[in-house]
Amino acid sequence: MYNLVNLKDKTILITGASSGIGQAIAELLDKLEARVILVARREDKLREVLDGLNNQSSCYYVADLSKLDGIEELIKGIIAEQGALDGFVHSAGIGSSRPLKTIKPNILQEVMSINFSSFVEICRCISIKKRYAESGCSIVGISSIASCQGNASKTAYSASKAAMDAAVRCMAKELSVKGFRVNTVMPGWIETAIYEQHMQNTKGSADVEAVRARQYLGVGKPVDVATLVAFLLSDAARLITGASLDVTGGGA
Repeated sequence: MYNLVNLKDKTILITGASSGIGQAIAELLDKLEARVILVARREDKLREVLDGLNNQSSCYYVADLSKLDGIEELIKGIIAEQGALDGFVHSAGIGSSRPLKTIKPNILQEVMSINFSSFVEICRCISIKKRYAESGCSIVGISSIASCQGNASKTAYSASKAAMDAAVRCMAKELSVKGFRVNTVMPGWIETAIYEQHMQNTKGSADVEAVRARQYLGVGKPVDVATLVAFLLSDAARLITGASLDVTGGGA
C-alpha cells in the first residue's frame, strides 16, 4: 500500500515529549516507524512515554530548555550518540496567563526563553553541517492560534508564539540552501491538561461557550496536531516551508 506520509527510519528530535501534544507526536511518529529522540525535564514521564513505543532504538534525554547556555552541549551530545537528524519538533513550552501589570521582565524572559529562544537555539545548533541528514531536515514548531489573536492576559504567551511564527519565515529562506524546511503549526484549544484545567476553572461561563462556538468543528485532540506535524515532517510536504498552519476546528 502506498504510504503518503513515509517516515520509516527517519530520526526525529521532539522536545516537550513527556506529555500532551509532544507525547502524541512521539506516539504517532513511532507508529509511522520513525526513530524518535525525546527531550523533556521529567525523567519519570519520559520513561513512561518511551516504554509505550515500539521502536527499540528510540531514546530520551532529560534537559531543562530554559537553560539556554546548555542547549548547544545537549545537541552536540545527542548528535554524537544518535547520529544526524532528519527532523525536529519543538513542542516544549509553557502557558502564561497574566495581566499586563504583573508581567515584569523576569516573567517575560521566562516565557520567551522556553517558548521561543530555546527553539531558535536548537534550530541554530542542528543547522550546523553534519548534524542534519544529507537530504536536509524538516523543522516544525508548535505555535498557537494565540499568535494572531488578541486576548486579555495573554501578552507574554501570544508574543512568544508570534515570535516563533515570524522566525520560521526567516529561517526557511536562510536554511533552504541546506535542504531545510521550517514551519509552525498553530493549534486552537486542544484537549490537554491545560485545556481541562481552564474549562474546570471557567465552567458554565461565557468563555466556555465562546470557545465552543468559535471552534465549530469541535475541540481537538493532541493527535489532530500530531497528524499535521507528521505530514510536515514527510516528503509529501516537500514544497511547504515558511508556513504557519492552523489546527483550530474553525477557530482561526
